[in-house]
Parts: sequence; C-alpha cells; structure tokens
Amino acid sequence: MSKNGFESYDARFDNLIREDSELVKHWTGSIWAEGPVYFAEGDYLLFSDIPNNRMMRWSDKEGMSVFREPANFTNGHYRDLEGRLISCEHGGRRVTRTEPDGTITVLVDNYEGKRFNSPNDIVVKSDGTLWFTDPPYGILSNHEGYQAESELGACYVFRFDPETQDLSIVANDRDKPNGLAFNLDESILYVSDTGRSHKEDGWHHIFAYDVVDSKTLGEGRVFAEINPGISDGFRLDTNGYIFTSSGDSIQVYSPQAELLGKIMVPEPIANCTFGGPNKDRLFITATSSLYSIYLNTQGVQTP
Repeated sequence: MSKNGFESYDARFDNLIREDSELVKHWTGSIWAEGPVYFAEGDYLLFSDIPNNRMMRWSDKEGMSVFREPANFTNGHYRDLEGRLISCEHGGRRVTRTEPDGTITVLVDNYEGKRFNSPNDIVVKSDGTLWFTDPPYGILSNHEGYQAESELGACYVFRFDPETQDLSIVANDRDKPNGLAFNLDESILYVSDTGRSHKEDGWHHIFAYDVVDSKTLGEGRVFAEINPGISDGFRLDTNGYIFTSSGDSIQVYSPQAELLGKIMVPEPIANCTFGGPNKDRLFITATSSLYSIYLNTQGVQTP
C-alpha cells in the first residue's frame, strides 16, 4: 500500500507512522551528506558534507551553520560512552575523537604499521570499544579524500579498544564494508557491503555476523538485499527494526529481515540517525539535503 509518502507492506510499519509523520526538508546545499549524529545536550545535529570537506551543524533554533572546515573529509560519526564525538576521516585515514574543548585526538590510524584505506562508518559498543569499516572510497580519487594506493590491500571491519589500544580485524570477507550497527543485545553486528563485484544482479546486501565473546565475529550471512540503490548507513529502533538508506527511501526491516515498509525520500540516501529529546525523530542525510520525520518509535544509539 502506498500513501502520503509511505509504502507499507506490514501492519508493524503502519504502527510506526503518527498522524503528524511528515518528511520535512530542512536544508539543501551539500554534495554528499553523510554521517549524521545527534547531540541531546544542545538539541542539534552534526553531519558530514564529504566532497566539500566540511562538517555541518543544524538545529531547529539556529538553522544550518558550518561546524568544521576543513574537516579532513570526515564521513561517519558516533558518540562514545562519555558523549564525545568520534569521527571517521577519509583525509586523515584515521579515527579521531573531539574533546570537550574542541581539540582533536587521534585514536587509531594504522594496522600493523600500514595506514587504513579511509575509515567510513563507526559504532560504539556498550563496553566502549569502537567498531568501524574501512573501504577505499577516500583514496580512489580526490573527490572524497586524497587519491592513494591501499597499503592494506583489502577492506576490513575493525574493532578498537581505546583502553587497551588493542586493534583487530573482525571481518575480512567483505568487498567494500560500509554501514554497520549492532542489534539490541549486541549479539549480532550488521554490516552493509557497497561493492558490486560479487553481485551479478547489481543489488547490495546487508550482512549479519554473530558476535563471539564480545570481541570477534562469526561467519557473515546475507541479512537483506537492498534495491534500488545501496544500504550505505542504517540505525535501529527499540523494536530492533533496521532503518536503512536506499536509492528511493528509508527501508524498514524487521529482525527477521522482512521488509516492513518504506519512508519515501526524493533523493538517494546516504545515512540516518534518531534524535530529538524523545529520540523519536529520524534525521536523514540524502545527497544534497537534510530531512527529518517524527515517528512512533525511538532510536537506540549511544549514548
């Protein structure tokens, strides 16, 4: 069923839609908007405009402003357990932390002496460890970083412990690992693959990995096939539903990989995150624009 900007395939999706659920465009002017992260303390959102090498700040009260420029071609962001900003930098080929006074601390920038490709997206587990993907998009050209050869020769998913400085590869079976998120009890890590080399139908996949002993991953399995477009980034709500980017909408999947419905968006989407004082506002970074929509659910991201 298609109605008022939504496509519903399941009553569970209908339950997510409120009477006032309406997609609102707040701003346009980016080349590729990515990596949204919400700060409840000031009720504002940060996100990356990667090719323009800047980070943007938006709030209902103050509208849009530039948060950081240049920004080392940052992509994905998250917040650690203390509420500090954690960022993936294409340009620096590193993961950094922004301290309360605004200074930037480099957390990790190499694996066994070899520089990362271009850290892309990141999540923080409840134990404080950082899990991030490292595809080559920031080194393929000068459009989203600085063109360079890969020192690692492959693309991995990493786990980094800021306390012990332990860095390990947790998944080495993906072509171009990209978005990632844990399920509600952190027993599964979802990872999207935006490479096409193993997909004759041209679709892109979200994979699911069982988390073993909180530190390693089991063998990956296909969770969902995304069409049209790609699953670049995604977040979960308190139902365990996955809200993922695609070419035409935010697609909503159940934990059993059932496509429940779509929130239609007029631009290809890069990423999304929940925010607002009640965590019931889905912010969407879609190509050139920032959108949001209020829903009858809440996000679960840290902190």
